[in-house]
Amino acid sequence: MTRLLLISNSTLFGRGYLDHAEEEIRRVLDGARTVLFVPWALHDRDGYTAKARARLAAMGFDLTCTDEAAEPVREVERAEAVFIGGGNTFRLLKALYVSKILRALRSRVAAGMPFVGSSAGSIVAGPTIRTTKDMPIVEPPSFEALGLVPFQISPHFLDPDPNSTHMGETQEERILQFHEESDTPVAGLREGAMLRVTDDSILLTGAVGARILRRGQPPVEALPGAELSGLLSL
Repeated sequence: MTRLLLISNSTLFGRGYLDHAEEEIRRVLDGARTVLFVPWALHDRDGYTAKARARLAAMGFDLTCTDEAAEPVREVERAEAVFIGGGNTFRLLKALYVSKILRALRSRVAAGMPFVGSSAGSIVAGPTIRTTKDMPIVEPPSFEALGLVPFQISPHFLDPDPNSTHMGETQEERILQFHEESDTPVAGLREGAMLRVTDDSILLTGAVGARILRRGQPPVEALPGAELSGLLSL
């Protein structure tokens, strides 16, 4: 069975790293003892790995890292579970291509390996990274990502501030521009929101809601506990 947890953000204001997602992480990783961490979205990979290792250890999991493996593809093929952390989406996707682990990740997740992604790590679970807000600081070979789910993720979703004098596009307006070119649904996840995905369910969890946007249709406001399979399928 597919077991994915797609988290909008790893740190929620006023709380520690992954604190708000711990219950959901434990649920998705149930049965695993060791988690393979992919730190490639940040420049300081060693520091990122140390942070994730300490936090996962507090949950009772051992953590290995793709940077500590002589052969990352082999490491993915034998992993019990994978966690891809957040950072810059372009840097992350380029590293996934360079390491050649995309195919192995797809295969293992399809076979039931638990997958946790946060922010950029959630974005790459979708068909492409075209709904990221990140600056393209590097150029990946393609915008095509893992395609573990049939919809796009737009994490850190911000609602318009009615008192703001900023004249640039809102996040929702940028997604509407995306839908001028694509039919793929988009889940705008506010900070604190998560999607728990299985073969027959896409459940919105966390403390806040999400904005679901589909081409040619009015946006839908989804509340925690909502089943979104019907809205996020092509």
